[in-house]
Amino acid sequence: MGKVLLSAFLALSFSTSLSQAQSAWTGGDDLPTNPLACDATPPTATAKPYDGGEPTNAPDRKGKTLEVVDVPKLVGIGYFNATSKGIADAAKEMGTMNAKTDGPSKANIDDQITLIDNYITSGVDGILFAANDPVAIAPVLKKALAAGINVVGYDANSTPDARQWFVNQAEFNGIAKSMVDAMAAEIGDDGAFAIVTSTFTTPNQARWISEMAAYQAKCHPNMKWLETVEAQEDNILSFNQANTLINKYGDEMKGIFGMTSVATPAAADAVTQANKCGSISVVGLATPNAMKPYVSSGCVKSVVLWNPVDLGYAAAYVLRAVADGDLKAGATSVKAGKLGDLSVINGSEILLGAPFVFTKDNINDFDF
Repeated sequence: MGKVLLSAFLALSFSTSLSQAQSAWTGGDDLPTNPLACDATPPTATAKPYDGGEPTNAPDRKGKTLEVVDVPKLVGIGYFNATSKGIADAAKEMGTMNAKTDGPSKANIDDQITLIDNYITSGVDGILFAANDPVAIAPVLKKALAAGINVVGYDANSTPDARQWFVNQAEFNGIAKSMVDAMAAEIGDDGAFAIVTSTFTTPNQARWISEMAAYQAKCHPNMKWLETVEAQEDNILSFNQANTLINKYGDEMKGIFGMTSVATPAAADAVTQANKCGSISVVGLATPNAMKPYVSSGCVKSVVLWNPVDLGYAAAYVLRAVADGDLKAGATSVKAGKLGDLSVINGSEILLGAPFVFTKDNINDFDF
């Protein structure tokens, strides 16, 4: 009974934000988009000068043990537990990096800024971060660069000049194509869908959604975009937002996109509890372990992601290469341990690789 009352209360409490999201807002940003070809034609790479920042008077750290802090968007969820594991694995493997993870308990940019500022004061050699807001976090990252600290982002970027390099898990248009194609395969080219995302300011979700809108308009123009709602990467709020969408649109809505590792399993849970498995598809970004129950039951067919352990692992190796002076402006690749050579893209980004689609056939091969 308590859970029912809590759910009802939260659904009522967030009805205002849901109604606000009924406007033309799509969750995307206003940056230019670059939708991929509708078939499997690979994109054409475009050379771009280095646009990252540089630390001021950084000491010679080549080969020396680095003290590194990792500040993700938040701690305590499976996704960032996995990136932290990757960082720890790389640090142990290299033997020249002491890395700790310390992030806010909620995806709050103010708390994240305070944490980074404190570590600048206490003194570290390197900062790894996943930004809650690309613009708001920039001043404190520039402060770190000014203090001679090496700064590398992963998962969610800052403005480029506020860090040296950013490890991009997959290009935004690649994620968009995988997501929209998977949804179209499940609900058809004229199906209607809604989106549960993180916050209005979270940079990677906004980029993915913008690219999804562009790709959907180009390659699946008859699909109907009903609404986008935010859920703060909160499990209960994500469930309630998905449940509200189910009740609001009834049989019209054929699919829900989950844009975060929290929103996707929560949406799958809402669809399951509403007895809508088979009539509402859930496609989204999530960790395999969180989605295994829904994939095993057949309620969810497609989960799109990369390997977040590899993402953290790559970020640690990139930071090591930067501190050693082995990764400089103009480089075309960087060595990342067991991952081999990773390509430089977009001036100052390192590409982890193509997105991966987990299905019933392969999801049990992964454990994170």
